[in-house]
Amino acid sequence: MKTDNEKGSILIVEDEKSMNEILRMLLDSEGYDVSTALDGKEGIEQIRKEIFDIVVTDIKMPFHDGFEILKAVKDVSPDTIVLMITAYGNTETAVKAVQMGAYDYINKPFKIDEIRIIIKNALEKRRLSREVKTLRSQFREVYRLDNIIGKSPKMVALLSSIVKVSENNSNVLITGESGCGKELIARGVHNLSKRANNEFVTINCAALPEGLLESELFGHIRGAFTGATSNKEGLFEVANKGSIFLDEIGEMPIQLQAKLLRVLEDGSFRNIGGTKDIHVDVRVISATNKNLKQEIETGGFRQDLYYRLNVIPLIIPPLRERKDDIPLLIQHFLDKTGIKNKKFTPKVIDILVNYLWPGNVRELQNTVERIVTLSDNEMISEDDLPSEIRFSSVKSCPVDIADEGVDLDMILQDIEMAYLQRAIEVSRGSKTDAAKLLNITFRQFRHRLKKYGIE
Repeated sequence: MKTDNEKGSILIVEDEKSMNEILRMLLDSEGYDVSTALDGKEGIEQIRKEIFDIVVTDIKMPFHDGFEILKAVKDVSPDTIVLMITAYGNTETAVKAVQMGAYDYINKPFKIDEIRIIIKNALEKRRLSREVKTLRSQFREVYRLDNIIGKSPKMVALLSSIVKVSENNSNVLITGESGCGKELIARGVHNLSKRANNEFVTINCAALPEGLLESELFGHIRGAFTGATSNKEGLFEVANKGSIFLDEIGEMPIQLQAKLLRVLEDGSFRNIGGTKDIHVDVRVISATNKNLKQEIETGGFRQDLYYRLNVIPLIIPPLRERKDDIPLLIQHFLDKTGIKNKKFTPKVIDILVNYLWPGNVRELQNTVERIVTLSDNEMISEDDLPSEIRFSSVKSCPVDIADEGVDLDMILQDIEMAYLQRAIEVSRGSKTDAAKLLNITFRQFRHRLKKYGIE
């Protein structure tokens, strides 16, 4: 094995000489470092001598079959990816292979491009696994960021920003659509900071009425108002030396914003009904899915508070703008369910990747959990998907032509109308954003709305 090969090392275990040679020539031409074995015994010997990135193995072979090869790989090098191929495949064999830890299972005869793509994706998965381990060794307690999954350029940039932001005490404003994982990002900032050993306190500013929200944040003195039967410590006191996460900060009442501003300016406040200033050292991390600049223009948010909160902005991209991350997230949420014997077919993954996900990561997680819980199938197919997802993409629509034919123009109109309406929903009524989602001009978008009478 050539250790300096950057593309990856592959072992082919195949007793059919012609197939062995075809795979070797194919993978050699792709620039991989290829080794071969003509039976299971020779394959296991090589596995015990060297560590490969991928092992491609037939199932039925002399001495040791493919399942014994798979077991040997997992015993010696658990991170090595195993791809199994066979001319005698069935569903039971495929399920067994996946349960034992195979990356994928392919029936002969197969297309050359199919093998090429699967190996490329498998090596990408292995590369990402190595990068995660490297990051864990580089950053203190970075394991606490495990739930932040992403390899897309936008997420890589965001994760890099989190590490940099964590090194100082500046206030952070996280923006993004609902369901993007703003609290997860906030926890990441806190967990990597010097405040990690102190409290991380969260509160949703939209979940409480003004009086109760003020009491939660700043505490109160006994007798300050009806029902205040004892002194109550505020969350800012609880979070002293740590961080406080103010979710949905755009929903905070304007009167309460002034009191928050004082905390940000000089680190002090008073309990409701109190007469003494309380001084705290708290890092404020806030989040919103609103456009705070527009709120400032309409008088719903203080400009001076905005600048105090928005010292370091972190923008979370919506899931539809980081499709490369969706397969990783699907596997992550599948693993979290604890259900070991279920797997999504490539077709299902393709449908989920091309869905627009208006509810973002939260919707994806709920969908994965619902599918694997309700489905009795070990291989999750298109029929297991919710109808709104299954028929959201032209690629996933069933193509059936009756004996009497179909009205193609009407079908295409229905599809176009569905995409127009969906784009409006996702962009929350913004025609400009909806046009961008569909990669057409604003003028073209407006013309199509008029054409179909869509308001």
